[in-house]
Amino acid sequence: MTDRDRPWVMRTYAGHSSAAASNELYRRNLAKGQTGLSVAFDLPTQTGYDPDHALARGEVGKVGVPISHIGDMRALFDGIPLTAMNTSMTI
Repeated sequence: MTDRDRPWVMRTYAGHSSAAASNELYRRNLAKGQTGLSVAFDLPTQTGYDPDHALARGEVGKVGVPISHIGDMRALFDGIPLTAMNTSMTI
């Protein structure tokens, strides 16, 4: 197969209230035929604030997935074959 013949990657820009909830959504979408992931981070993650920082209050997990440490990333992608997956992380 050439690059010209390869089908487009199908990704939904998505992230939920927690890494576990987002992982569940990603796995469900992949099972239905989605061919890639596009991670939506919450505002504190995008701006580099800890979730317990005063400026993050009320924003954690609102418009995307909150990620504050490597354990969150492991939970986010648990059971998802990243070596065979096209993944986008937009900030």
